[in-house]
Amino acid sequence: MLTRPILSAEEARTVVAAGKAESEKQGWRITIAVVDESGLLMHLERMDGAVPQSPDVAIRKARTSALTRTSTKILEDVAKERPGTLTFPDRLPVQGGIPLMYQGQCVGAIGVSGAKSPEDEVVALAAAAGLPR
Repeated sequence: MLTRPILSAEEARTVVAAGKAESEKQGWRITIAVVDESGLLMHLERMDGAVPQSPDVAIRKARTSALTRTSTKILEDVAKERPGTLTFPDRLPVQGGIPLMYQGQCVGAIGVSGAKSPEDEVVALAAAAGLPR
């Protein structure tokens, strides 16, 4: 039987708080989504003033990152070279999704939407850095 770390609800809230702090510091109104390793939503926070579409996009970025175990920025870059990857199921290759890694294993992912994609990534990286080690 294998044993692996699992992201807790409290850790998901901690990650969102770290991302939200960065967003507030920058003045960006965003939505942050945290999913588990299988891409299922664990926590979502939409800041006041975030665009209505941002929750859906944040969830899709997080899900994409969790299922592929990579950042959506990498997938966005791959899609430029290999557009056929855009047809893969359950994939949104748009910058702003980061896998949450713990002891070399993916325990979930974070997706951010509402600012420009590079800004979404700044928030996602700040959020991921908030994961307890």
